[in-house]
Amino acid sequence: MSTRTRPPLPAALGVAALAAVLLALLVPLFAAPAINLAPRDLPVAVAGPAPAAGDLAARLAAARPGAFDVTTLPDGAAADRALRERQVYAAFVVGPDGVALHTAPAASPTVAALLTEASAQLSAGRPVPVVAVVPGAPDDPRGAGFAAGFLPFAMASMAAGALLILLVTGRVARLFGLAAFGVLAGGVAAAVLHGWLGVLDGDPLAEAAAAGLFALASAATVAGLGALLGRAGIGLGALLVFLVGNPLSAVGAAPELLPQPWGAVGQFLPVGAGGTLLRSVTFFDGAGAGRPLAVLAGYALVGLLLVAVSRRPAGPAVARPSGPADVPVAGPSRPDGGAAQPSHPDGATAGAPRRAGSRAATDTT
Repeated sequence: MSTRTRPPLPAALGVAALAAVLLALLVPLFAAPAINLAPRDLPVAVAGPAPAAGDLAARLAAARPGAFDVTTLPDGAAADRALRERQVYAAFVVGPDGVALHTAPAASPTVAALLTEASAQLSAGRPVPVVAVVPGAPDDPRGAGFAAGFLPFAMASMAAGALLILLVTGRVARLFGLAAFGVLAGGVAAAVLHGWLGVLDGDPLAEAAAAGLFALASAATVAGLGALLGRAGIGLGALLVFLVGNPLSAVGAAPELLPQPWGAVGQFLPVGAGGTLLRSVTFFDGAGAGRPLAVLAGYALVGLLLVAVSRRPAGPAVARPSGPADVPVAGPSRPDGGAAQPSHPDGATAGAPRRAGSRAATDTT
């Protein structure tokens, strides 16, 4: 019986059209956030005596409506404390000699650069002293290495979750594989990003724990959805972790610079939460780590739970070896058209009971 095969040319054209549609969706998803970076309710502080600080805050609001969420503080010490606790990205400090800009490049080098330009506009072109209260790593002052380091982590985590579902059978083995990957990924982050490249500049153990939790959350998300839905679930996990999560993460900028609500949505996806958590534990002694820690822990817990309870038989198929018992034995046909039963060597028909004490047996006595 012949099987009908799909014509190759229409199938090839269909694949090409589907890939083109996917490309049309992905290009703006990645490019639009990059070309629309601008402050949107960006938390900043104005510190100094009440009349001068209030006047500067009003000028900020008038110069860029909707760009800044301004907090008024009494002095420069309070502004620096707010920077170290990740409450604001920068502070305009009014002093006897004019306005100085205090920044936290470790939180976002992009924001620090944007606000440096804005301070020059507010001071009518006069140079404004800039104080980096929380600087980035000395070997990565612009934060480019920090942002670039998240791409391979997201890809490796996505691949680990998919491979554990496709190649490994058994829920316990998959759970151990996810846990091992989280520990190993955290160690790699501390060894490479901190020890080798100098991208991170904090406590190596805290950095390893944060990076390991991010890797576990990403891999467990892909694996959990794959265990629940099969290959479609793996695709959904990749979409959530990488294709959508990466461009909305704002790892190289700040969530408040992206069009809203996408900047806020990105912080509830693994890559965005992972970037915020790693910045907090590396440069801010854990300040601002509560929400991203809870988000990543939630992804990791749900993913591991799905792997543990799913009964979907994913993984490599094991072929059952065939033997002689699997092949039916056909005997010679009878004259009436029926199939004759195979006979035993002594002439008995298969399936017929043999009589005890046959003639052959009596002849031997």
